[in-house]
Amino acid sequence: MDHDDQFRQLNPPGNLGDIGSTRMTDGTNNVELQEKLARLARRSGQGIQDELALVRATGAMPPAWTIKILSLDSYNLYNVQLVNITTPGDTPSVVSGDLQAYNVAEPFTEDGSISSGMYAVMWRVGKNNVFYVKP
Repeated sequence: MDHDDQFRQLNPPGNLGDIGSTRMTDGTNNVELQEKLARLARRSGQGIQDELALVRATGAMPPAWTIKILSLDSYNLYNVQLVNITTPGDTPSVVSGDLQAYNVAEPFTEDGSISSGMYAVMWRVGKNNVFYVKP
């Protein structure tokens, strides 16, 4: 089952309105979707749990990234690099050039104190990259 099928199972037509996909409003697909939903309802009623899936949008990025802290820029803003963790015992490999991210565990009005070389998880919030590492 691909991601589109999982999305259709979790979001039957009529619940989302027209989101620009003709597949969700096509009469043939509606019949197939109704049959799938009926099968899921029967399985659920019998106590059979289906696998959960994350619904993704085309072009969506991962929700979080692993970063290496390079240096303090100012206050709680740091220069960081995206890294890829491959196998246990290996040093993570650099994925991107320098980025900047705010450490929201530190005050915005004082210089940060996180050591360079530390690793963290970074999220994108609005237009800013943020991570949370207590000093």
